[in-house]
Amino acid sequence: MGARYIATAVAVSGLVLGSGGCNGRPQPVESGQRDRAVQPLTEAELSEQQKQQRDKAVAAREALFNALMSRLSEVMTAQGPAAAVEVCQAEAPRIAQAKAQELGVRIGRTSDRLRNPNNKPPSWAETVLVSRPEHPVYYPLPDGHLGVLLPIRLKQQCLTCHGPPEQIPAAVRERLARFYPEDRATGYAENDLRGWFWIEVPPTGS
Repeated sequence: MGARYIATAVAVSGLVLGSGGCNGRPQPVESGQRDRAVQPLTEAELSEQQKQQRDKAVAAREALFNALMSRLSEVMTAQGPAAAVEVCQAEAPRIAQAKAQELGVRIGRTSDRLRNPNNKPPSWAETVLVSRPEHPVYYPLPDGHLGVLLPIRLKQQCLTCHGPPEQIPAAVRERLARFYPEDRATGYAENDLRGWFWIEVPPTGS
């Protein structure tokens, strides 16, 4: 699967993850440190350090995606898609937290039509809700971190949980209503833009 196209089975879970510092423990973020408005950079405008940060962001997204999809595929094969919804709610955040600490980033995902209301974007990424970028976007943050937004597009298999409500199996609808009562993430078609992964990558050597 190409880097740009992320199956939204990943987006069922709530991912808002902190990086570990040198000691592997989550580090506090100063209030407002990453909240000031910034202008995004194009690919051509990235410095050499920012290109390294970009590559780390893509690698983190891929590692998280692969780990989650492996677990979801296992559960869907054994128990069906309704069980996968429950696994996303219960297990995915722990898997994602482990990957974030392992790779030294903060990572989450957001959308303009949230399934989980806790998945609002960080302040620097709020413009995605207006401009809906269809390609990667890069934000230089005041503390030297690089904020990266990577689009999520739907594959056919994602429509089991994100397609038109009348086409979602009843057992899946029941689990979604139980775990995500404010769900707005249905009614999509294949290849629709579902949302974005956001990743904050520290400067090299930090």
